[in-house]
Amino acid sequence: MNTVSALAGVVIKELYRRKDFYVLFVLTAVLTLSMGMINFFNDPKIVEDLKEICLLLIWISALVIALTTAARQIPAERENRTVFPLLAKPVTRGQVILGKFLGCWLAVGVALVVFYVFFGVLSGSREHAWPVLKYVQAFWLQWVMLAVVIALVLFGSVVFTSAAENVTICFFVVLGILLLAGHLNTVALQQPEPARTLLYSFYFVIPHLEWFDVRDLVIYNTWAPVPWVDCLLATLYAAVYVTLFLFAGWLVFRRKSLTAS
Repeated sequence: MNTVSALAGVVIKELYRRKDFYVLFVLTAVLTLSMGMINFFNDPKIVEDLKEICLLLIWISALVIALTTAARQIPAERENRTVFPLLAKPVTRGQVILGKFLGCWLAVGVALVVFYVFFGVLSGSREHAWPVLKYVQAFWLQWVMLAVVIALVLFGSVVFTSAAENVTICFFVVLGILLLAGHLNTVALQQPEPARTLLYSFYFVIPHLEWFDVRDLVIYNTWAPVPWVDCLLATLYAAVYVTLFLFAGWLVFRRKSLTAS
């Protein structure tokens, strides 16, 4: 665990030396600050619309950070040839995968905390309400969802030849799941066999990332918090896919040549 923690620390430091997080945070801050300029409308519907836009930007920003941070980890180590002295320490390839995952997940978590705290302070100062429990649940479920994304991207980083290719493919996979996965069972009912069985099988195999999207919980003040049992089940559901993707990534990585292409 000391080795894994050390690798994770390097990933966290690398993220905050780059400009990705700061650019995305400034963009989010600019849009969120616009919420503080609408008092004169005195219309709660406008506040809800702006909260929805702000949370959407937070989701997009966090997803971009997760994709780009995870995608460049192993390819960068290979291209810079730093992976050779790293594995000679000795550090196993499994520890590299686990350390990279933990570092990316913690780094994205810190970024999410900054986003949600800033959003919560601005929102609370306008609405004079502080639904901390709802913010915590929305943050946790989004962070857990991003763990699945990071594990998927790390698996892709040992399969695809370049980080850009990996980011592009994983982005469209994640976007497709978020937008379409929840409707596959309905579409399957309208298909003849064997297409119906294939679609249903695909529906039950893919990770349903859209289940972790509880932005409406924060947007609408009348909504009750999510039961903690459901949060626990969602966390366990995500943990299964994280384990599968990391294990698959380790299987490929342990047999993969590390020669820079």
